[in-house]
Amino acid sequence: MGIVVQKFGGTSVATPERIHKAAEKVIAQKKAGNKVVVVVSAMGHTTDELVDLAKKVWGDRPGQPPKREMDQLLATGEQVTIALIAMALAAQGHEAISFTGGQIGMITDTNFTKARVKEVDQERIVTELNKGKIVIVAGFQGVTEEGDITTLGRGGSNATLVAIGAVLKADVCENFTDVDGIFTADPRIVTDARLIKEISYDEMMELSSVGASVLQTRAVEFAKKYNVPIHVRHSQTDKPGTMITAETKAMEHIVVSGCALKKDLTRVTLKKVPDQPGVVAQIFSTVGEANIVVDDIIQNTMEDGTANVSFTVEHGDVADLKVVVDRKLKEIGGGEAIYDTNLAKVSVVGVGMKQSTGVAARMFGALAREKVNIQNISTSEIRISCIIAKSDAEKALKAVHAAFDLGKA
Repeated sequence: MGIVVQKFGGTSVATPERIHKAAEKVIAQKKAGNKVVVVVSAMGHTTDELVDLAKKVWGDRPGQPPKREMDQLLATGEQVTIALIAMALAAQGHEAISFTGGQIGMITDTNFTKARVKEVDQERIVTELNKGKIVIVAGFQGVTEEGDITTLGRGGSNATLVAIGAVLKADVCENFTDVDGIFTADPRIVTDARLIKEISYDEMMELSSVGASVLQTRAVEFAKKYNVPIHVRHSQTDKPGTMITAETKAMEHIVVSGCALKKDLTRVTLKKVPDQPGVVAQIFSTVGEANIVVDDIIQNTMEDGTANVSFTVEHGDVADLKVVVDRKLKEIGGGEAIYDTNLAKVSVVGVGMKQSTGVAARMFGALAREKVNIQNISTSEIRISCIIAKSDAEKALKAVHAAFDLGKA
């Protein structure tokens, strides 16, 4: 008897019919002799609807609604789904029990709306599994040590999936979603994008961080740390999808495994900040304390003794960032902030880059042929990313995908 942890995203449980379809997949694993834990998201677009409701209540007031209260609100979506899944399983003759994140001891830090999992108490889950029950857990949420409800950020149900899989030493985590698996590019943009049968943790982390939205980056990072295999597959079919596992020798023969596009990108340029030791450290320490992730940092020294510092963030962090930046510029005695929201990032990823040359030239050449101007370049050992105009985004992704023949098996 093995342990399988399954996760169903919002579209996979959007209707009563889909809830029963999900229940059938759970029951199939149970009948195969496995102990099953199910992690679920809120139904359909419930989370978006709750966010819109909060905005309407908050109105035109400056700032954002209190983050603690946003978590209180958003966590209700998953609570509805866990009860309905348990009912669907009971209706089909299988005993199940549902839990919120707090009820299973999913302890997080106090960073509301973007909390990180600190620990999971497996005792209550294991007790119910040993009674023969199917355990249903609300994804996307946890509690602080003081008992306050937190949420884990967009895609946070994936973090719940992997955290539970890690503490239970699950044989596999099945991530059911509305796509067949991980593709070489977004198939909604690139028509010949191909399903990837197997990909490494490192490649998946890079793809997630540069725009591939199927899995949250932190969830993949957690899976790698505890060696939890993840099977990404479609909730409405029985076809195999993509296995995310540790890197193998065979993976190194593929120079580029996939490419991704991030459209929701803002570049912040801090102009005329004092060019003195420690100033940049102060700026980014303050931004980091606000739990805002930055990327693509560039500093240029000017002749008048000041510096321009540019970096990119996701659109969703801009409102919080403006508050932090305005305060810090006043503290350091100068500077102004300029925000450019008309940007995108196109990237290629592959563990084979470690052993290969000419990858950058091939990518830059593909963009040049399409007359796409590169504004900035950043790299890692297995990734190359280019900042471009948002208007060139989809054209750039198609060009890069074609340049590396990713549509071919």
